Amino acid sequence: MEEREGYVEHIRFHSPETGFTVLSISGEKPGEELTCVGSFPFLEEGEYIRVRGQMTQHNMYGRQMQVESYEITVPTSADSMERYLGSGAIKGIGMPTAMKIVDRFGVDTFRIIEREPERLAEIRGISMRIAQSVHEQFMEKQNMRRVVMYLLQIGINLNQGLKIYKRYGEATEEIVGSNPYRLAEDIPGFGFRMSDEIARRIGGLEYSDQRFRACLLHVMRLGSQAGHAYLPKESLITHAREFIPEMDDDSFDRALMSLIMENKLRTVTVCDEDTVEQEHVYLSVYYHTEQAIARMLCDLDEGGRRNVAGIERYVDNAERKEDIELDEIQRNAVKEAVEHGVFVLTGGPGTGKTTTINTIIRVCEDLGRSVVLAAPTGRAAKRMTETTGRDAVTIHRLLEVTNMDEGGDTGAPRFRRNEEYPLEADVVIIDEVSMVDMHLMHALLRAIIPGMTNLILVGDANQLPSVGPGNVLRDIMESGAFSVVRLEKIFRQAEASDIVVNAHRINHGEYPDITRKSKDFFFLQRQNARIIRELLVQLVRDKLPPYVGVSPLEIQVLTPMRKGELGVDGLNVLLQEALNPEAPDKPQYEAHGVIFRVGDKVMQTRNNYRLEWETRSERNTLIDSGEGIFNGDIGVIRDINEFSKQMEIVFDDSKLVYYDFEVLEDLEHAYAVTIHKAQGSEYPAVVIPLLRGPRMLMNRNLLYTGVTRAVNCVTIIGDEHAMRSMVDNVEEQKRYTGLRRSIREHCGL
Repeated sequence: MEEREGYVEHIRFHSPETGFTVLSISGEKPGEELTCVGSFPFLEEGEYIRVRGQMTQHNMYGRQMQVESYEITVPTSADSMERYLGSGAIKGIGMPTAMKIVDRFGVDTFRIIEREPERLAEIRGISMRIAQSVHEQFMEKQNMRRVVMYLLQIGINLNQGLKIYKRYGEATEEIVGSNPYRLAEDIPGFGFRMSDEIARRIGGLEYSDQRFRACLLHVMRLGSQAGHAYLPKESLITHAREFIPEMDDDSFDRALMSLIMENKLRTVTVCDEDTVEQEHVYLSVYYHTEQAIARMLCDLDEGGRRNVAGIERYVDNAERKEDIELDEIQRNAVKEAVEHGVFVLTGGPGTGKTTTINTIIRVCEDLGRSVVLAAPTGRAAKRMTETTGRDAVTIHRLLEVTNMDEGGDTGAPRFRRNEEYPLEADVVIIDEVSMVDMHLMHALLRAIIPGMTNLILVGDANQLPSVGPGNVLRDIMESGAFSVVRLEKIFRQAEASDIVVNAHRINHGEYPDITRKSKDFFFLQRQNARIIRELLVQLVRDKLPPYVGVSPLEIQVLTPMRKGELGVDGLNVLLQEALNPEAPDKPQYEAHGVIFRVGDKVMQTRNNYRLEWETRSERNTLIDSGEGIFNGDIGVIRDINEFSKQMEIVFDDSKLVYYDFEVLEDLEHAYAVTIHKAQGSEYPAVVIPLLRGPRMLMNRNLLYTGVTRAVNCVTIIGDEHAMRSMVDNVEEQKRYTGLRRSIREHCGL
């Protein structure tokens, strides 16, 4: 073990996620520098440090030290203070100003900055505002360094430590030391287990009420991530004891009552069909959201009902203008949509939903009603525009999402459109409603005024439910409170597509016909995962692009799972190497264990309301701009700039976004995505690898959704028995939702 000390002359590389740093410090001789490699969470050029480690000889970079520990020595000499202040560590202070400050105050400089910052204004060129800024930056750096070093000592990594400090500031040590379980509530990425491990290191909290409360909240949040609006009390107890086996009934009841008193949880007693009482436990926000959705839907339907004189004539005129012929069910759907405040149109592929929607739009326009169209995702909105010939936007865009508060400051995301600033349309049509969760439906309904605007919901109830909590479309349909029309007849032109025919066979519990020679539905029998992976690459890279007439990036691999040889994670590594291999002319950057490369197909995995986007013409003229990139949005990396530390991505709807390296944790490759993530999207060609998987996941609902994502061609590679088992498996992971019951109560049914 050797020890060296000196000024930090250059920081050559620094990872904000891990703290890994390559730097050089002034050596023992003038002009000599020593390269140091190690973890330096907080360090800036100009600081004086003492390092300890092993001296090594690198083949390329020569003599360097592998640092095992270090400490920052507070500069005590006038020269070292001058070098630190002039290094750029304090914004607004360059070397000339640093020299003036140190020349005036000498070795007392840091004491002046800390305790008498107003005296800095004695120096020509430094105002009181600048003096205060220097003081605040100086103290902030000291506090942050002290706090994060404390967090590192109790097992919290650098990236997490910075998030914690940003949330709690100087109170971090007090909060974490007294109740580490708050981290699970307040800091994204922290769960109960992580907080529990920190509490174990601190000690003394094994049987505390804080621990039991945190456990219940954690289980409830896991429930919402699985799509539940509530959990039965018995289920909550069972899952809580998986985390804390020693939690007895008294501890559970005490923690539950405490959370109810603080309005974090809410219990509701209901009777099932056999009049047996059950107790449901909600996170309070979901209880109130569910009740509000039910109330607003009932008010909207009641306020929008009207009889339209001569409706048959309007439908006839629409048929003539659109050059179509509706069947009786479609005609009825058009009339119901026009005369009800809330209307639901549902049906599978090829059943005439698009034709019916276009007729509804035409009749509404002939009646003088203004219509706006929206869908949950950019892809779905783009498809809606193409099929209707009218502009459609995402629901987030329709509601004008922003991360600015009314004062113009950055804050939590919110929608500008609400009760006070409602949508200005007579009719709102929303497509792909099966994707809409409780939060988004609540926000949409807040912006629609009963009696002024009618709501038409369109979707396929047989697809997977939303990723977020709730089962909104199905609950609305099954409530019996609103007009619902189901389109089931497959039209003649759609019968030519084996994708459509086999999708309906799957939905009806029949096996796809894989014996006939099809042009758009292929099944390749393989039972070895390695062989399936090899064939999958050949299809995506070589065979399907010329067959369908698209590029390999437009062919989407859909898989039921994330893990395993045929899961998303493994397939993305395989497909990146096959479709976009490493090359000298392709910049790349590694973040959270993933190598991102120019040309990669990537997906946003979490709503980010703060990301700014723009669209430009071929001449680089700004066409549009806005905020927000959302879960499931797919794009291609166009550039990676190490100097600006940004990644340039163009999304499917031509939105150009500059990602700072710090926010790449919400990006992943999208050569392969889960079928869940593909909801609401359609692709020219889809490839689905199928072998074995969890029974609860490998069901009819999932297979149906995957197949219906394909427009021109779907290829399933795998075991026929596995596919047949999915068709036979009608079990779906039950979602605990109370919206159906709440709607019936509010509507008096």
